[in-house]
Amino acid sequence: MAHLFNRNVLLGVSGGIAAYKSAELVRQLQELGATVRVIMTRGAREFITPLTLQALSGHPVHTELLDEEAEQGMGHIELARWADLLLIAPATADVIARLAAGRGDDLLTTVALATAAPKLIAPAMNQQMWRDPATTANVATLTQRGFRMTGPAAGEQACGDVGPGRMEQPPVIAEAAASLFSSGLLAGKRVLITAGPTREALDPVRYISNHSSGRMGYALATAAVDAGARTTLVSGPVNLPVPEHVQCHRVESALEMLEKCQQLVADCDIFIACAAVADYRPAQVQPQKIKKGDDTTTLELVKNPDIVSTVAASENGPFTVGFAAETRDVLHYARSKMQRKSLDMIIANDVSDSSIGFNSAENEVTVLWPGGEQTLARANKAAIARQIVELIANHR
Repeated sequence: MAHLFNRNVLLGVSGGIAAYKSAELVRQLQELGATVRVIMTRGAREFITPLTLQALSGHPVHTELLDEEAEQGMGHIELARWADLLLIAPATADVIARLAAGRGDDLLTTVALATAAPKLIAPAMNQQMWRDPATTANVATLTQRGFRMTGPAAGEQACGDVGPGRMEQPPVIAEAAASLFSSGLLAGKRVLITAGPTREALDPVRYISNHSSGRMGYALATAAVDAGARTTLVSGPVNLPVPEHVQCHRVESALEMLEKCQQLVADCDIFIACAAVADYRPAQVQPQKIKKGDDTTTLELVKNPDIVSTVAASENGPFTVGFAAETRDVLHYARSKMQRKSLDMIIANDVSDSSIGFNSAENEVTVLWPGGEQTLARANKAAIARQIVELIANHR
């Protein structure tokens, strides 16, 4: 069954009688696992109160574009960034027309312009309004721009007319929303993912590490769950919540990560080594804090074992995917790493670009496999993760 685990759904409610169904829609989305926030247009508030949707969603309802209080916290740009899906239900003929025209004259239409999230609309209007050539043209325009549509249904309408134009029922809309993310591409498969940095202790206080945030690995875990996989994370120290329906094992050092992966690898079909594992560790970990001494000091390091190579070389090993985070000659080093470590696939990214490097919300990568490659254009890491999982499913 499709689900919305780990997904943020921004529900836009516009001014039609079908707005009363939005209360049930919030519940349906939540039952599928989504976190829901609501935007209401001025017309919507004539049919249903913000308090109702606030009580059901558990979050304040957003109503005004120029709301000083909202702009201090969850302003329109923050709402646009927060959303994994913008769902407009009901979508009136007026809202559809303003979206098609690219208008940004209220909070809902402005967020629609500002978000990179998928957009799903559930039309609701009189049957003649739905059949009008202007509405037909507006719907065609939105479809060409990538908007998805669910409905409308046909039947008796509030005005007494009979025909197409009724908003789909909330369970149908919620299922349509979930189907945008739940691909089933890895249904029944077992996926093991490493994420985040490792910390190599110098003494009880200090350690060697790197700038990895873990965002890419955690996004891959979410995408694997969406694809139907039984998903396990082995995570270094990060400040991220564990995605729902993901089993997480937390570790600190490269040796701990290797040990945990060796324990788990026999029970996986796909291994994705996304963690930024330290190449070296101190030769000795001092039992007490190292005191400041001379102006210079020497630190002896020893090489850490290579986790992805070890997994790739294991007997009856899984389909093994590595990452190559490079600052120059990115594709050259990535291909070399893939061949040297006998990987089935590698994802190369340029971490010298701070906008797509460590701690960034976006990424831009090239996926390489023996005999082929595909560049994934810059997008948020959730979108990149979904594309990577689709490529893995197609090539494993």
